Amino acid sequence: MSKPAIGVIGGSGLYEIEGFSEVEEVRLETPFGEPSDAFITGTLEGARLVFLPRHGRGHRLLPSEVPYRANIHGMKQLGVERIISVSAVGSMKEEIVPGHIVIPDQFFDRTQGRRASTFFGEGAVGHVQFADPVCADLAQVLVDSSREVGATVHQGGTYICIEGPNFSTRAESNIYRSWGVDVIGMTNIPEARLAREAEICYATVALATDYDCWHQEHDDVSVEAVLAIIQKNVATARGIIKAAVRRIGAERPCGCGEALQYALMTHKDLIPAATWQKLDLLMGKYLK
Repeated sequence: MSKPAIGVIGGSGLYEIEGFSEVEEVRLETPFGEPSDAFITGTLEGARLVFLPRHGRGHRLLPSEVPYRANIHGMKQLGVERIISVSAVGSMKEEIVPGHIVIPDQFFDRTQGRRASTFFGEGAVGHVQFADPVCADLAQVLVDSSREVGATVHQGGTYICIEGPNFSTRAESNIYRSWGVDVIGMTNIPEARLAREAEICYATVALATDYDCWHQEHDDVSVEAVLAIIQKNVATARGIIKAAVRRIGAERPCGCGEALQYALMTHKDLIPAATWQKLDLLMGKYLK
């Protein structure tokens, strides 16, 4: 059995994937607007890969301006069953040194409700289980792949997602640390929520770039410092992606592919036609 497509969403610093063959640029329309940029499809290590720069090429979109629903729906349209999210983060723990890799298994949402975070609404109510927001099988692949390329990797941990685009105040940073979070970023929510609603496996390669501003013995976080670490980390991230693609099999042993089976609360006869059309790719197999 051939492998389904693997999606990669690139964050700060990762705007393209090297080593692609059979490259094609695909622009899509979705029921939820235009994605961040064209999708770049191709073959890598014998697998079909779909790459999207989260902020657009040239880094044009603020974290809150990223069209998360269109990005995930577009991945679904292209047959993606797994998404590897690559994200720059700040470290909230001494042992997570800038340059290290973290594969989080939990998220904490501090995005202040400004982002569209569900495909449901407009006459259709659905609730998806999100207690364990990361696909454990895909996360393990990323941990093993990180070790394979010689990266220092931390398995598990909580990613707190803030609104941005500003970095934290020192008070905020210290309060977040008191909550026990491991890394801080601006983009993985609602991305992970939407991937679950789209029944796509999702896991993150979090690239630690700084100590936020809580660490008194290190300079406060700055764009210049972040970019310097990102340049070093991006090569590692590309290596992890190549190793992960080799490890990912055709079958999905997890339950991510049935996340919507019992999610819909609204009787299908009451869903407006326009909403039904929007949800057809996601829910159609359960409602026809």
